[in-house]
Amino acid sequence: MTTGQVVDTETAQEFMAQALEKAERAELGDIVAELEAKSARFRALLAPATLHGLERGQLRSVLRSVFATRRKADAILDVMGEEQLRASFDELLYGSPSTQERFHGFVDTLSAYWGDVRLARKPLAGHEDGDIPENVLCDLASELLHFTEPEGRWLWTRWMWDPRAGTGALPLVTQDDYDLNGRDSGETYMKVGVALAFVQATGEAAGFATFGPRRSPFGIDVFLSCVYAVYMYTTLRIRMTQEFNKVVPQLPELSRRLLGVWKMEQ
Repeated sequence: MTTGQVVDTETAQEFMAQALEKAERAELGDIVAELEAKSARFRALLAPATLHGLERGQLRSVLRSVFATRRKADAILDVMGEEQLRASFDELLYGSPSTQERFHGFVDTLSAYWGDVRLARKPLAGHEDGDIPENVLCDLASELLHFTEPEGRWLWTRWMWDPRAGTGALPLVTQDDYDLNGRDSGETYMKVGVALAFVQATGEAAGFATFGPRRSPFGIDVFLSCVYAVYMYTTLRIRMTQEFNKVVPQLPELSRRLLGVWKMEQ
């Protein structure tokens, strides 16, 4: 059980203040609305009654709506096949085990690696060139869960928390002593969820995770994408040339890209 202060509220508010220097709050509210549309589309396509009838083009569209799999959609379909992908989606979303077990099973079975997500994986047997590492599968699994059940399941992507590098938006706004690492992908997903719940509750109370006239479960996603964008701009400004910095997307576009709603698939 987590006790004590989890969220670094002052730092979180400072990140949001810097983000609002680069984007209007109303535009961030537009991104929330786009995430709600993405969720409605995922819930329709991935409902139990329709999931098993999805064809390659529809599965590809789902994969193209996830930042980590957007450019790998065809490779994933080629490696896994449509039938296996549909079955894996079904077990992840509607299987009888706990969320932690389903997440763990989806990621580790498809990557053929059972263990700590901070360590290098073994390649999927027979598909060493398939380029489907378990961290991409973590991103995919969390997006499928979150956008089909946004109130009860959460997002965990590498830009939010990368166990190998120890970086991401989430540790930037939580206390240093909060441990995000689990023994495997499923436990890590649950620990990320606890941290996100604290950040969301604090953000909604303090006003830095609410965009628009009403509360949305996607406000926390937009807030953390802003945190990552500000962090990225700061890092690039220090390390990169001025010419390179000019080609980096502006915050609204970068946020949309991270959240899979830039030029959203239909």
